[in-house]
Amino acid sequence: MSDSDSAPASGRARRAGRPRSEQARRAVLQACTELLRQRGLRGTTTDLISARSGVSKATIYKWWPSKYAVAVDAFLSEMYAESSDPDTGSAYEDFRTVVRGMIRFYASSTGRVFAALVAEAQSDPAVAVELRDRLITPRRAMVRELWERGVGRGELRADVDPEAAIDLLFGPAMYRLVAGHAPLDEAAADEIVRVAMRGLAS
Repeated sequence: MSDSDSAPASGRARRAGRPRSEQARRAVLQACTELLRQRGLRGTTTDLISARSGVSKATIYKWWPSKYAVAVDAFLSEMYAESSDPDTGSAYEDFRTVVRGMIRFYASSTGRVFAALVAEAQSDPAVAVELRDRLITPRRAMVRELWERGVGRGELRADVDPEAAIDLLFGPAMYRLVAGHAPLDEAAADEIVRVAMRGLAS
């Protein structure tokens, strides 16, 4: 990672200061998303994000420790837009809606960049931590709420480990993203949920 990709060591800890400007934050995330689509993960730098967003590099480093942290927040925003908590009243429909949204994200140009971030995390522990703590863990917490609602309504088996159930429902989409062996579309999402629910429904 170059000097333009990460904050100086003395500035890695997020410093106290004025609250984020939501408008500036959105501008940074939008600029990052556009650059990731155009240049890919390796070609996107903090300098370019700053120039496109109009937010100073120093300000960006107050909010994020590296370009990878900005990318994770950008992915999180887009992923929530595609697959937020639907709360339809049916566990099956909730899971189907969320898996469909996740697959739409994975199938997009941003999803392909996300796959590159996952690959980067395999060799860079700092990227792995950002990805796990700021994106994967919050997403799993949301899905766990879907699971708990379904168990509470008697739709899902209470004797199943929810972490294993979440992996079973959402792991296939990630596998298809990184392996590229099968389609990423709504029909795939529906079939993944249908098959998983055979073992998870009460």
